[in-house]
Amino acid sequence: MPMPAEEIIAHIKAGLPDAEIVLEDLAGDNDHWKAIVTSEAFRGKLRVAQHQMVYATLGSKMGNELHALALETRTPDA
Repeated sequence: MPMPAEEIIAHIKAGLPDAEIVLEDLAGDNDHWKAIVTSEAFRGKLRVAQHQMVYATLGSKMGNELHALALETRTPDA
């Protein structure tokens, strides 16, 4: 079952409360998303670590209810 935007945002916000999140449904199917996630928590971390932080907020949903998520991460001043 696809994962709606509101649920993705809720999961990310639960793990990264200050995150600003912009989602784009790439295929119109609630199954292939692009997320731009901005958070102060990313400051000083390598891009791969930033992405791991976002994926950690989604836990087992990633690869199951959420089939694909393209990520762009940034700090507030980027």
